[in-house]
Amino acid sequence: MSMNKVKITVLKTTFDEELARTYGVPGLKACPMLQEGQVFYADYAKPEGLCDEAWKAIYQFAFALAHGMSDCFYHNDWIKEPGVAIASCNDGIRPVIFKLEATDIPAMIDYEPVR
Repeated sequence: MSMNKVKITVLKTTFDEELARTYGVPGLKACPMLQEGQVFYADYAKPEGLCDEAWKAIYQFAFALAHGMSDCFYHNDWIKEPGVAIASCNDGIRPVIFKLEATDIPAMIDYEPVR
């Protein structure tokens, strides 16, 4: 089965001040790992520079889009544009919001798989 790359764009970095005051450590700020507008391309593995925890939260959408899932997710009651998913990392105080888009760019393995 062929696979295409998925474009991942950081749409927004958020910060819930109330939750941070209640539960966060002093001085906690918005996520320092990612910046709005950053773009990554996913294929067979996590894109270099993308936070591990963010990847764990969004990889299932990337995997589905990379394999041709172009209809809207969740029974067509979520995203109006086919081939797009909006998802966030799992940080409850300072989540980062991502746009994932299917592309026509073929995915290529550019590393030696471990055997």
